[in-house]
Amino acid sequence: MRITVVGDVLLDVDLVGSAERFSPDGPVPVVDVGSSIRRPGGAGLVAAMLARDGHDVTLVTVLGEDAPGQEIRAALADVTVVAATSGAPTPVKTRLRADGHPIARIDEGCAPVDVPRVNPAMLDAVGQGSAIIVADYGRRLSENAELRRALDAAGRRVPLVWDPHPRGATPVPSTRVVTPNSSEAARATGVATDDVPGAAAAAEELVRRWGCHSVAVTLGARGALLSEGTGAVPLVVSAPRVRAEDPCGAGDRLAASLAVALGRGSGLPEALRGAVADASAYLAAGGVAALAAPPTPTPLPRDAVTALTVAREARQTGGTVVATGGCFDLLHAGHAHALSAARALGDCLIVCLNSDDSVRRLKGPTRPIMSEADRVDLLLALECVDAVIVFDEDTPEAVLRQIEPELWVKGGDYVAADLPEAAVLAEWGGRAVTVPFHPGRSSSALADAIAKVS
Repeated sequence: MRITVVGDVLLDVDLVGSAERFSPDGPVPVVDVGSSIRRPGGAGLVAAMLARDGHDVTLVTVLGEDAPGQEIRAALADVTVVAATSGAPTPVKTRLRADGHPIARIDEGCAPVDVPRVNPAMLDAVGQGSAIIVADYGRRLSENAELRRALDAAGRRVPLVWDPHPRGATPVPSTRVVTPNSSEAARATGVATDDVPGAAAAAEELVRRWGCHSVAVTLGARGALLSEGTGAVPLVVSAPRVRAEDPCGAGDRLAASLAVALGRGSGLPEALRGAVADASAYLAAGGVAALAAPPTPTPLPRDAVTALTVAREARQTGGTVVATGGCFDLLHAGHAHALSAARALGDCLIVCLNSDDSVRRLKGPTRPIMSEADRVDLLLALECVDAVIVFDEDTPEAVLRQIEPELWVKGGDYVAADLPEAAVLAEWGGRAVTVPFHPGRSSSALADAIAKVS
């Protein structure tokens, strides 16, 4: 897909090391730097992510004629860069990290600047993609009047996603969705966004104030909240539970995935669910640090990345990985009891979930009643479920070989020794077990009851 990224570019530098002593000159840690990672930041990071994903990316920006600017150009060799000269130093942001913790950030060349000028090539490039992302990092490019007119015109033809900045410009009216984080939304509106009602109120106010189609407030580990304005019911999209030491770039990943999905014709709720899952998978895979590694030829699905991360973290502390599986179409009390009992047998619970196509083959053309995305969201909302991995086959053997759980758990209406998964578990020394079955609860019975009253 052809994607246009518009916005401010900077050079990000990560100095990573360890700290085992304090300086004799003052009560500050001495960091022994083990590695230095340099990469494009801001809109440059968004463009690099999309190029890494295999998209045809054009970056519309301004660049300084200094060494950092030249370094950014060289690092974006897979991106078509259409730029004017900024007339200002290229911002460089250096983060110092030790033993997985941030120590300090050093900013250079970040003094206020005048609104940059744009050239005809930049304006021509704005509307040439199947989707547009504005990555505003407060360097005033998005304030340029000519560029704003071009963006507004392009947004009426293709999806436009705007990732705002507290010091940036307001989105143009044709913006399909704006993606402030919770602190940005609170700062812009004066509404506390510590809970869902607050985030919903802030998002609704921003839709009214900006005149855009919708606002998706990102809520960190809690996911995101989508509002299409006054009178519309907000949508809350939960995020898979992941452990991330460095959240840098998660918002860029979400905006990038959101634009791609909208460009492919997905509806906004579906696109946001996928973007939240992509951002979680990005963090689970190591975040921005993982971008320095070469891309894998056949990347795992985002839910597989999360499930494998959960399993790895449990084993690193000597824990037991438990897995269970099924369609979970119309989640009921029997499911809840079985899942809770399964989780109690170990240190994490991974649910292997039949995809929509898999359910259709197993249960007929009228199933599933609930979509794959909704079934994933409901399962992840349960406290006892740590991750969900979706499989397209009729049976979960392939995903079990990826996870290699110590225990595979099914309800007591099965005999553990007869479970077809038992032979697969034996390959790595795992075993199949059962938990108490609660009779009278079934999705099919619920579906029949619903059909009779509808």
